[in-house]
Amino acid sequence: MNEQYVRDLHEVDETQVALVGGKGAHLGALSRIEGVRVPGGFCVTTEAFRRIIAQAPSVGDLLDRLSHAKADDREAIRTISAQIRRTIEETAVPDDLAAAITRALARSGERAAYAVRSSATAEDLPTASFAGQQDTYLNVVGPASILRHISRCWASLFTERAVTYRRRSGIDHRTVRMAVVVQRMVFPYASGILFTADPLTGDRKSATVDAGFGLGEALVSGLVNPDVFTVRDGRVVARTIAAKQRALTTLPAGGTQEVEIDAQQQEQPALTDAQAVRLVELGRRIEAHFGHPQDIEWCLVDDGFRIVQSRPITTLFPVPERADGENHVYVSVGHGQMMTDPMKPLGYSMWQLTAMVAMHEAGGRLFVDVTPRLAAPASRAALLDALGKGDPLVRDALQTVLDRGDFVPSLPDPGPGGQPAGGPPPGGAPAGGVRPGGVPDPIATDPAVVAELIERSRSSLAALERDIRTKSGPALFDFLLEAFEEHKRVLSDPLSIQAIMAGMEATWWLNDKLGEWLGEKNPADTLTLSAPGNVTSEMGLALLDVADVIRPLPEVVAFLRGVRDDGFLDELAKVAGGPEARDAIEAYLDRYGMRCVGEIDITRPRWREHPSALVPVILDHVRNLEPGAAGRRFELGRQKARQKEQDVLSRLRALPDGDRKADETKRMIDRVRTFIGYREYPKYGIISRYSVYKQALTAEAERLVRAGALAEREDAFYLTFQELHDVVRSNRPADARLVRQRKEAFRAHHALTPPRVLTSDGEALTGAYRRDDVPAGALVGVPVSAGTVEGRARVVLDMAEADLEAGDILVTAFTDPSWSPLFLGIAGLVTEVGGLMTHGAVIAREYGLPAVVGVERATRLIRDGQRIRVHGTDGYVEILP
Repeated sequence: MNEQYVRDLHEVDETQVALVGGKGAHLGALSRIEGVRVPGGFCVTTEAFRRIIAQAPSVGDLLDRLSHAKADDREAIRTISAQIRRTIEETAVPDDLAAAITRALARSGERAAYAVRSSATAEDLPTASFAGQQDTYLNVVGPASILRHISRCWASLFTERAVTYRRRSGIDHRTVRMAVVVQRMVFPYASGILFTADPLTGDRKSATVDAGFGLGEALVSGLVNPDVFTVRDGRVVARTIAAKQRALTTLPAGGTQEVEIDAQQQEQPALTDAQAVRLVELGRRIEAHFGHPQDIEWCLVDDGFRIVQSRPITTLFPVPERADGENHVYVSVGHGQMMTDPMKPLGYSMWQLTAMVAMHEAGGRLFVDVTPRLAAPASRAALLDALGKGDPLVRDALQTVLDRGDFVPSLPDPGPGGQPAGGPPPGGAPAGGVRPGGVPDPIATDPAVVAELIERSRSSLAALERDIRTKSGPALFDFLLEAFEEHKRVLSDPLSIQAIMAGMEATWWLNDKLGEWLGEKNPADTLTLSAPGNVTSEMGLALLDVADVIRPLPEVVAFLRGVRDDGFLDELAKVAGGPEARDAIEAYLDRYGMRCVGEIDITRPRWREHPSALVPVILDHVRNLEPGAAGRRFELGRQKARQKEQDVLSRLRALPDGDRKADETKRMIDRVRTFIGYREYPKYGIISRYSVYKQALTAEAERLVRAGALAEREDAFYLTFQELHDVVRSNRPADARLVRQRKEAFRAHHALTPPRVLTSDGEALTGAYRRDDVPAGALVGVPVSAGTVEGRARVVLDMAEADLEAGDILVTAFTDPSWSPLFLGIAGLVTEVGGLMTHGAVIAREYGLPAVVGVERATRLIRDGQRIRVHGTDGYVEILP
């Protein structure tokens, strides 16, 4: 059957999505797998759909209107979509096309019953399943009825739900075509859905079978609760048998009907255990063919199973690729670095090359394999303790894996003086909040130590800036590989690690001992207020100084309110007072322009490249704060810390052995205030170096564009560092198909939520707090900055779109150092990601903001504008009536 408009299912496979759509291509491929039986039929190709659209020119105008409709204008989308559907359904099927379909029916059995099923080109894809977005019609009988239902399937490409799904997935309506599958009906005893991986946990070794009596649409539509079988290692390990009161069956003249199931049959299993196991074996064969876990629709008839659809499960988080077949446990790097968004390939490959520990990519995120450290008892205890201090949910998730007893191998402890197995824990930098390796020698509480470390970092950066200027082509990449070694040397400077740990350990000591001796909760939060030398908090205060320059310049304020692009600084100079304002902004960018949201991804635009990102924050400061706020805030924090110190020491001296306790506490207070500010500096140094790397690589990408090796500069971001190096070294164009695939994957990765802990079986674990000391209904998190505050919640997912008023509480997914300027205009902070020593927590304490971090799904559970109460001392958030 080689007609232009009709293809037999046996003639197509997964390479022909453009011709027969995702469903048709998958069914054709399924029919070729040994042992897999697919009901026979044919596809009405996308060429037929194209022919119909060509006969209805008004559809083009309607598509233009649909493309320009605003995403939140649901009424316009609903109205235009309905017009397109009506136009397509009313368009007559040309005689030659109708004849081709009728001939195909004659070969398959003209009076037989058929399922008529949509098969869009953007359907059943590895990155977007589009499940249920278009229509399927069952038990359709007779050529006239089948032609009518084919038209309905074409029209269903423009249901409101399908249009909205495509828009959310970044797919242009004009690029999608609709094929239609016409398949012989099967009349099953039972049917249902098989997931070859657990759709909830992601476990690739557990398959889930949902089963009911009659047609499977009863399960899909929610008409009945299914029986559920969990199959692992060739046996049913769990089953739930539901009371199946109703089923969907076919009518002799066509169509379907609901029927009641005989009372004696209702609680009988729809499948035996042996049948469930056999079905999963088929599913594993299908999964192996397509190379992805599958969501499979099946039917059971007298002589066995029929497969009527298979699509990839697109909601599973990918697993890092490893070829050893061993069990592995991975911890998320992004949660420690406060950046859980996906990274582009150049971004994650650069982080891998400059990190202190091996990292593995999955879903555009990075993970560290902690299996060796979990395997040995001593290193396990140290790892759990360190990670638990940073994020209790990570510790709980790891403990969940360990408690199973059979996933992590047991290894001996390292010998005397040996490093704990597996090297440093996750983070990629000492600033990740975990001691890398053994206990460092103590250092003196001396500010000169910090000054020396900062000077070392600045000298190394200056040498990098000087030496990279003359490098290009292959010589640039050779130079960068050497620079990465210097990068890691600076990062692993033993003195730097000692200084970081000194500040962190003093914090823990103060909270532990003063809790024990005085009943104080988190006293270090107050004792570290306005600690000197914190480059991140200084960055926030410096933007207040910029606002002070701009505030008395009304023409400048009016100009900034209209800023829409990044070329505004030159235009600003033409406004009254503009040169002064521009100089203030330029000076800020000279010091902090290398920073940005998601700054660990080198491909993200820096503030120097995207200065308009700072304008909303500056305007908020102009509106909400008074002149001189930076100095006053810093001094107020310093005074509060001093008063807290005096209060604590006075109360300690009144205790038994009080002088000793007070003397030890005083030493620790001096120590924490000497070193805690430095904890932010290594990250500043990393990002400063990244800015230099990026400038050089961007210049190289522009050269490649001029040479025709790249289509556009940003294409370089979708190649790994090594791939970009290969393009430069070979003098050959980059693989345009690979770049296109990477762009599609990056878009898809945004829809995935990265887990804190991931196993090599694919199980994604988030952990739990397991606390019973919070009010009912409260959202639990990690207490990181003491105090209680009540106010309006502002849920902000993009710093550039923040519109904050004094007294607002910022609720967001995560905050890296670039968010710090916002902290000066808010009253409290709630984040979904973070721990006691992550950047947002440190800066919240510096500024005295009550803060709770690690609040799962905070941005979805708290609505923008709700009043909430943040308990920063006790670690929970109340949503107020």
